[in-house]
Parts: sequence; C-alpha cells; structure tokens
Amino acid sequence: MDLHADLSKFAFAHADTLPWQASPLPGVDRRMLDRIGDEVARATTIVRYAPKSYFSPHTHTGGEEFFVLEGTFSDEHGDYPQGSYVRNPVGSAHKPHSEEGCSILVKLQQMDPADQTFVRTQTQTQNWQAGAHPGVEVMPLHTYQTEEVALVRLASGARVDNAHAGGVEIFVLSGEVSHAGDTYTTHDWLRFPPGEAHDLASDEGAILFVKQGHLEANAAKGSTFLSV
Repeated sequence: MDLHADLSKFAFAHADTLPWQASPLPGVDRRMLDRIGDEVARATTIVRYAPKSYFSPHTHTGGEEFFVLEGTFSDEHGDYPQGSYVRNPVGSAHKPHSEEGCSILVKLQQMDPADQTFVRTQTQTQNWQAGAHPGVEVMPLHTYQTEEVALVRLASGARVDNAHAGGVEIFVLSGEVSHAGDTYTTHDWLRFPPGEAHDLASDEGAILFVKQGHLEANAAKGSTFLSV
C-alpha cells in the first residue's frame, strides 16, 4: 500500500477525516498518514490501543519512533505515559501492550542503522528553550547527523517562515496552525519536501512535534525552525 509515498511532494492529513482501520491484531486500530509498503512498511501512523490490547513481539528492522498522545503505552522494558517520546533503533525488539488503552504517533522504517541511540524522554518534565523566532520555544528530543526531532511551542500570534534542505514533518499535538490558507488542528499532519518553503502561523498558539532533515540523505544540517 502506498499513501503519500512521494517524498518530493507536499502532503497533509486532517486526522478527524481519516477512518480508523483495523490492524491484524484485535484491539489495535490505525489512522495512516503516510505509508510505503504493506504490513512491513515505511510508515507514519496514529495507532490506537484498546484497553488490555497486545501487539505481537517484533524486531524493528528499520527502527521505531513514537510519541504517546493519550493514555499509557507499555512493553517489557517499561511504561510510557502521555507525553513520552521513545526511539527504538534498528535491530531492537519489544512486545507492546496497553492496560488502560492509549494512542500513539509512530514512525517505522525511517532510521539510519548507524544511529543506535535508545531514547526515553518524558516531555512533560522537560524545560523549554527560547527559539530563534519571536514567540517560539523549542524542546530538543534527538539529533543524528542532519535529522533533528523536537517539540515546538508557538505563542498566540507566532509565525515561522522557513525551508529545510532535508524536509520537515509537523504533527499538531495541541492548538492550531495555518499554512497556505488551510488550518491544522490537534493530530493533523503536514510534510514539506526537501527545500520547500513553508510559512506557518498560529492565532491561538500550538504545540507541535517536528522532525526535520530526514527526507533527503545529503541535506546540509542547519535550520532556524528548531534553532535555540
């Protein structure tokens, strides 16, 4: 299955218009944002676990990265409540489940095999840093070569005009942002291809999960969007 598979084109999704699709395992449903492949796929997905649901043990052949949106996600290594950011590198394995139910943003098959850093960060206890734009604060989560991952908090009225040679993905955790006349709210997703400029504004304020520099292997590092 291919969905928003051309990484050289702008893509977006409004979460509330997407159907929940059943996974092969009971109690686990998905809203697909982008996907290249079938069950083993390069994918960006919102995954919903019903209470007391379990996923089969599996190895991350291309790595796994997730952010807990609601509830508590668990595996044999620990529990990850709302606001947790986790990276499981290529070759790692786990058996996930959720006792109370949860939803997560998960990215699969998108890691450099040489990046073997495990990350377990509870963002609700971390400090914000002043960003390079007025009204913008940044919480860095991970950096490897040109790839940068962070939370970005926009104050009411903040505006960011930027482009990145390696592309940018934005997932709205809360609040709203606008781009090119369209408004994106909680759990909406945008992907800007390498080099494409984007002009984001937020009238009410927003918190964003941002990943940049990962869509083009030869991108030069450096962008004001996540600069602190």
